[in-house]
Amino acid sequence: MSVDLFAHSWTALRQAVAGLADEDFARPSGCRGWLVRDLVCHLVVDAQDVLITLVTPADAEPTRDAVTYWQVSHTPPTGDDPLDALIVRLAAAYQDPALLKFHLDDVGSAAGRAADLADRTRRVSTQDQVLTAGDYLDAYVLEWTLHHLDLVAHLTGVDGPPAEGLARTREMIDKIAGTPFPDTFSDTDTLLIATGRREPTAAERTALGDLARELPFVLG
Repeated sequence: MSVDLFAHSWTALRQAVAGLADEDFARPSGCRGWLVRDLVCHLVVDAQDVLITLVTPADAEPTRDAVTYWQVSHTPPTGDDPLDALIVRLAAAYQDPALLKFHLDDVGSAAGRAADLADRTRRVSTQDQVLTAGDYLDAYVLEWTLHHLDLVAHLTGVDGPPAEGLARTREMIDKIAGTPFPDTFSDTDTLLIATGRREPTAAERTALGDLARELPFVLG
């Protein structure tokens, strides 16, 4: 399931980027402090990480799975992180959005092919942790889905993430939170509220109960 859902989510995200107008790249994204072009540049780096990890085998027992892969904090990013700042400078250097589109398609397609070819039971290493390739790819369903929501946050006429990716990401967010979000919340609203991408309304905060005090779950 992980590889298929990875491919489905990743293909949908790349297709959404490919269909953007040039002026869309200068619009804000759902990532605090990032324009759409910054987000797309970050996706290029993500794709590189996928390629690197899938060819970095490990012999040790897994130390993480798709859920525990994520480091969780409750402090939203400020944009001061050196890597975040580097992404902004790198994205600006592209100047022509077509070049950024091409780079994402080129590296992103390669990452997709690598995922298709990966043995899901094989252990891989990333950030000093060991996972099966299947769990690693499953973790990235969350990455693609959240960033797809970020991509379309301030755009119109652009398709959002697939329903299957939203549902799987919600399952992982529920596990990260240690308790399910209210059934009355849509998958999209759950993900936006849980990760601090939008504030809950008064009614939503009431429905969240004690969970509201834990927000947001910032994943890195």
